[in-house]
Amino acid sequence: MKAIDNGFIARTRELPWLWSVAGAVIVGIAAMIAFGAFTAGNMLSAASAFVVFTVLVGLGQMLVVTSGPGNIDLSIPATIALCGGVAMRVMSAHDGALLVGVAVAIGVGIGIGLFNYALIRLLRIPPIIATLSSSFVLQSIAISLGRGSAAPPPMLENFALSRIAGVSSLAFVALAATMLVAVVLFRLVAGRSLSAVGQNAQAANLAGVRVERVRCATYVSCSVLVALAALLLAAFAGGATLDMGADYMLLSVAVVVIGGTQVSGGRASPTGVWGAACFLFLINALLNASGAGAGLRAVVYGGLIIAVTTIAGGAPAARR
Repeated sequence: MKAIDNGFIARTRELPWLWSVAGAVIVGIAAMIAFGAFTAGNMLSAASAFVVFTVLVGLGQMLVVTSGPGNIDLSIPATIALCGGVAMRVMSAHDGALLVGVAVAIGVGIGIGLFNYALIRLLRIPPIIATLSSSFVLQSIAISLGRGSAAPPPMLENFALSRIAGVSSLAFVALAATMLVAVVLFRLVAGRSLSAVGQNAQAANLAGVRVERVRCATYVSCSVLVALAALLLAAFAGGATLDMGADYMLLSVAVVVIGGTQVSGGRASPTGVWGAACFLFLINALLNASGAGAGLRAVVYGGLIIAVTTIAGGAPAARR
């Protein structure tokens, strides 16, 4: 029996996304039993829109965490506020400025990623401190630009609110982004380099991997994905607000850990990000239905992170 248990645990660790996906399915079934098939169906339809933003920021955070122990991006909420606000002001509710607004949002994301990496690399500041510090700068800029924020262009807003067979159109954007990230991670040299850096940066350097270039690309990629999330979130909500990214600090970390990404670096799980995002959304919906407040939801998220990390066997010792 013990040998069977050990074999099962070994197999589940080879499929790190399994727990989050299974959890989402179980909670979905529980919602169907508790509220009926119709209500549960509406809940899943809503999930196809709301989980998109969590998935996109989760993918970005996943890349950063995969780059090695201690790497995390705490500037995500401020990045959402700044990129969303700038894009809405540039487009000013005009369909003709849509492509320019998208380009500006992505460009701001690239600039934020480079800024974060510069703080880490040039000033030798730990990532958690560097990105937290940059978030104050970014939030201050967003506040100065945030007065009189415009509504999104009608074309973008209509797309954000549209559905195909009951599934939000935004879900297909997130799916395309996930597939792109997965191809890069598992099929291209860049992804293998990221895994190598996350597992052991010194060994990767000796093997010829340009470690700092990989880390720079990682932070830039994270900010670009967050910028895309900000653009879609502002379109979905009817405009950008300064606090629209506040919830994604904890969520971006939660979906990465619950989704099976190795917290010590070296192993990513894009599928797990989807599973964790759906799982947390359904948990949140059930808690809301039961009248639970935001404080209890935060406690539940924290408990889930601890539980999943413990079940996964904990992170290996940190490697340089």
